Amino acid sequence: MARPSNRDERRAQIVDGLLRVLPETGYERATIQRIAEAAGLGAGLVHHHFASKLEILLALGERLAELVSGRQREARTPRARVDAWIDAHLAQGDDASAEAVACWVALGAEALVHPEVRALHRTLLERRRADLDARLREVCRDEARSTRGLDVLVANVLATVEGYFQIATTAPDVIPRGSAAGATRAMTHRLLDAMPARESASEPDTDPSTSPGDSAASAKRGSAKRASTKRASSENEPKPETPRRSRGRKGTS
Repeated sequence: MARPSNRDERRAQIVDGLLRVLPETGYERATIQRIAEAAGLGAGLVHHHFASKLEILLALGERLAELVSGRQREARTPRARVDAWIDAHLAQGDDASAEAVACWVALGAEALVHPEVRALHRTLLERRRADLDARLREVCRDEARSTRGLDVLVANVLATVEGYFQIATTAPDVIPRGSAAGATRAMTHRLLDAMPARESASEPDTDPSTSPGDSAASAKRGSAKRASTKRASSENEPKPETPRRSRGRKGTS
């Protein structure tokens, strides 16, 4: 395996420096000097490898995604693979990082201000959503369950994880220690158990690339089209003639 270049090592050091500083200071007070000190480097090297602090934050976003991926454990069954996804995000352990969770929350806060951060945050969330969707869809196939409404289940689990991240960062005492992963697994399994059986073997999976909003809009367009076709068909049908009322002749004097 090729050894990482000196440039890659330095950039990784700087990103890890921001990972350590950000939970303590917040983004605004995370100066280049503080990041450099946390990385064990000079400020000049930080400026050499990154054009701005914002660029370091964007690189940190990708680093956070790598940390979660690194926690994914091997699993043999579809349900176990869903559990592995949840545990990678929420489980306690030697590889759990409160700093990484705090940095993810901070990244979301900066997404409100910086369009570049917002785009990255959305991209990373969509990757996680797609990964979770694929795992839950695998469970439905394995257990012959319908995937109608699966997008709602995916959103529910993703929002639960995001909520735990937020609370763990701002009010950690609110959550009983070590309960997040187990509670989320139990909730997810109950929601999966409630998914109806597949109506037929040929029932297609819902397109995971189609959002609920897209599906609703598509259904609305289809309904409008059917109504329009029905009206057009009704207008083209021959109308029965209305019988004319005969007029009586006026009397003559």
